[in-house]
Amino acid sequence: MKHYLEKIYPNEKNEYCSLLKNDLENERQRFVITANPEILMMSEKDDELEKMLLDEKTSLVPDGISVVKAAKKLDIPVKERITGVEIAEYLIKELNNLGKSLYLFGATNEVIGALAKKITAEYPNIKLLGCCDGYIDDKDRIFEDIARLKPDVCLVAMGVPLQEKLIYRHLSSFDKGIFVGVGGSFDVLSGTKKRAPKFFIKCNLEWLYRIAKEPSRLKRFYNNNVKFVFKIKKEK
Repeated sequence: MKHYLEKIYPNEKNEYCSLLKNDLENERQRFVITANPEILMMSEKDDELEKMLLDEKTSLVPDGISVVKAAKKLDIPVKERITGVEIAEYLIKELNNLGKSLYLFGATNEVIGALAKKITAEYPNIKLLGCCDGYIDDKDRIFEDIARLKPDVCLVAMGVPLQEKLIYRHLSSFDKGIFVGVGGSFDVLSGTKKRAPKFFIKCNLEWLYRIAKEPSRLKRFYNNNVKFVFKIKKEK
């Protein structure tokens, strides 16, 4: 696990956002992977995922307080968590400031429709090149269409690790663009679901809020987060 944690961006969120802005302004490519315990635990049994996480073309950010704490426990200086929804929010605002383009891929038809409508209304300078829900059968064909459109940012919301593998398969077809797998962030960004109250976010208890709202998440939390903590203790 240590080799993943050593690759994670160590500095503050504001500094990472500055890097993203610089990429947008200079039309560079960046594939952001929000590294949480789930994707790190999956990589232990998935060679394709392991290769992707360690590839120099991917940029890992610490999505989850347990990843930050794990890094510190192994004497790797990681300052704070950087979540997928925060990155998506920042990119949308910056696209509007710069008058650049966006493609949205994932979630349900209802959610992505609501998000597209919100972006069009609130961020009129964004060139929304298209959107597609995540339930289409031929996802690779959609990505081929996205490659032809050449968006400055492509947000993909299909859950781990499908969204990351899909992006990674097609990354070589692009010569610019920021790509981020954002999981359930479209629900929050569209207003379909509310993010945790500020108290939970500030105290790094967003995971507890999610479990309280959706108890079905408890088994998934145990299989990933709890086992991740025990694995880090062994490595220490």
